[in-house]
Amino acid sequence: MNNQLSDAPLTLRDVAAAAGVSLATADRVVNGRPGVSAKTALKVHEAVQRLGFRPLAAAAELARSRSWRFAVLLPSGGNRFMMDIADTIRAQADWFRARRIAVEIVETDVFDADRLAAELAGLPGRFDAVALVALDHPRIRAAIDDLVEGGMAVVTLVSDAPSSRRQHYVGIDNIAAGRTAGSLVGRFLGPPRAGEAGMVAQGGAVGIVTGSGSLRDHAERRFGFGQVLAEEYPHLTRLTPVEGRDDPDRNRDLVRRMLADTPDLVAIYNTGEGSVGIGEALAEAGLARRILCVGHELTPATRRMLLDGTFAALVAQDPGHEVRSMARVLHALVAGQEIVAAQEHIRVQVILRDNLP
Repeated sequence: MNNQLSDAPLTLRDVAAAAGVSLATADRVVNGRPGVSAKTALKVHEAVQRLGFRPLAAAAELARSRSWRFAVLLPSGGNRFMMDIADTIRAQADWFRARRIAVEIVETDVFDADRLAAELAGLPGRFDAVALVALDHPRIRAAIDDLVEGGMAVVTLVSDAPSSRRQHYVGIDNIAAGRTAGSLVGRFLGPPRAGEAGMVAQGGAVGIVTGSGSLRDHAERRFGFGQVLAEEYPHLTRLTPVEGRDDPDRNRDLVRRMLADTPDLVAIYNTGEGSVGIGEALAEAGLARRILCVGHELTPATRRMLLDGTFAALVAQDPGHEVRSMARVLHALVAGQEIVAAQEHIRVQVILRDNLP
C-alpha cells in the first residue's frame, strides 16, 4: 500500500473520485445542499475524512477548475420539432462555454423503453447532468431514480415522468394543451344546431393520431382533448386513438385507413409530429380543407399546411424558451443555485394562419 502523499493540493475532484460520485454531487454534500441521498452523502463524508480534505483551502482551486458535462437525450429520426430543439442547443454554444459546460446530444429511440433505459444506464461517470424526453414507463422511471440516487441532476424535457425522482420538468402543461386543441376543434365545427324539436346534433367522428400511449405529453394531450369534447361537444364522437410514432409514413397509412372506415369523419387531431403524412392522405382523397385538422408545433411543414388551409390551427410551444430553461435549470442544479420558477414557465401557444410568426 502506497502511503506517499502528493505535494498537489487536494480538490473536490479528488473527493468525488474517492467517493465514486460526480463532482456536482460531492459539491452538494460538502457544502450542505439538499438533493443527495443519505447513502451517497455518507460515501462523500467518508472520502472527506479519509483524504483529510479541507473545503476552504480548496475553494479557490475549485472555482478555477470547475466544469460540467451535460447529456441531452432526444428522439432519433426526422422529428422536426426535436431537430429544432437540437439546433437551438447548438446555437447556445457560447452560453455553455462561458460556464465551462460541455453538452452532448444523444439521439435514441425514446419510444423503446429498453433502448432508452440502456442509454440512461450508460451515463454515470460520463456526465454530471442529463435532460431527456421521457417515456412514462417503469423501466425509465427506475433508470431515472438510479441516476438521481447516484448524484446526477435529471431534468425531463417536453415529456415528463412525474412519478420518478427527476428534479424538474421543462415543458408546457400538456393537459391544458389538449384542452386547447379540443376547444379549437369544437368551436371550429360549431355547436349542435337549433331545430324544431330543440337542439339537433350535427355531429360526426373525430379521429385522433398520436405518437405513443407511453409518452406522457401525448397521453396528457389526449386526456385534455377528451375532457373538452365530452363536456362541451358531446355530439362529436371520438375515435380510438391510433399510434404513428410521429412518423409521417405511418400517419399517412393510418389516416388512409381512417378515411376508408369512417365516412362521417369531420376532424382529425394530431397530438404530435408527422402531420405531413396526414395532409398527404387527405390530399389523395380530395378531402384537404374539407376535414378539419388541428395539430401541434410550428415547423416548416406545418407552416405550409396552415397557409394552404390543410390545418386550421396549431397548439405550440417555444423550443428556444425550452432549451434556455433546460440549460438554466441544469446549471442551477449542479451549481446549487436557486431555480426561478416564474422564469421557467413555458406557455401554451395557439397559432393560426392569421398570426404566423
